[in-house]
Amino acid sequence: MNKFFRIALVLLAIGVITSCGGKKQKDKPSTQKREVEKVQVMELKSERIAKQLELSTTLEGYETMNISPSITGHIEHIYVQVGSRVAKGSMLVRMDQTQLNTTRINLANAKTELERVTALKASGSISEQVFDQTRTAYDQLIETERFQEQNTFVRAQFAGVISAKNYEDGEMYTGTPILQLCQIARLKAIISIPESYFPLVKAGMKVDVYSDIYPDKVFPATIEIVYPTIDATSHTFQAKLNIPNPGEKIRPGMYVRTTMALGEIDAIVVPYQSVLKLTGSNDRYVFIDDNGTARRVAVTLGQRFDDKIEIIPVTPGELKEGDRLVVTGQARLVDGATLQVVE
Repeated sequence: MNKFFRIALVLLAIGVITSCGGKKQKDKPSTQKREVEKVQVMELKSERIAKQLELSTTLEGYETMNISPSITGHIEHIYVQVGSRVAKGSMLVRMDQTQLNTTRINLANAKTELERVTALKASGSISEQVFDQTRTAYDQLIETERFQEQNTFVRAQFAGVISAKNYEDGEMYTGTPILQLCQIARLKAIISIPESYFPLVKAGMKVDVYSDIYPDKVFPATIEIVYPTIDATSHTFQAKLNIPNPGEKIRPGMYVRTTMALGEIDAIVVPYQSVLKLTGSNDRYVFIDDNGTARRVAVTLGQRFDDKIEIIPVTPGELKEGDRLVVTGQARLVDGATLQVVE
């Protein structure tokens, strides 16, 4: 019995020791050190540069109109085909004339009635109220005839080219545009410009337009409208370009580049390789040494100068002269990483 009692005491002591040892191991504080990234930095300084802003866009017809009459019915005849050039006022479509003819008959009757009540009014045989009602009905039919005539005999509102045709003669018009008329002798384009250039861009400024199809040709344009608001998501504003196209070499839908001279400005120019790109998007960013800690700053790209490029912070004020930009080792960094600056 004493033998078994001694064995039990030994096993109990082993369990207590094991338990205490496990607790000590669990309570032992972590001694893992945060990894330090070695980087090289440069101090940001503003440079005076001759600013030339280059942007891309897609051309549009200066005026584009869907030919969609306001009355439904059968299409009697379409006078044009895709590619047809038309002058302002040219006949494009003739719709079913039943409604118009009915209105013209009613208008003729209303005119006769108005002439009759006018004679009776002169002799004092009818009241002023009856005369006014007859005159109003006649005036309303005149407006109805004008409206139906414009939508039965559909004419071009400006000179251009037919760019789409969706029906044939005799088909029922159901609301989808019958034709599309596009002006190509003059084009327009909408460009999105970083908000930092808002004070520099004015209506009337000259812009050069380039197409890769005609690498040696410049198409002059003018800023017609500067839109008054800034997009809160992209931090850009828009401007409308007016592009004369007398030779019709460029066409709606073409991808083009635009350049705009903005004079000399103070800008932050950095080594091109210091700017990183977010995987899966076109977002750009750089890292700043913020007292030994990496701080990520989202930027947009401006003008490029050989191996350097202008950068503009997405959030105004996030970059300034004197900030230390990481120029070597930035590809390994994450926001908040600990930095060791080396020469």
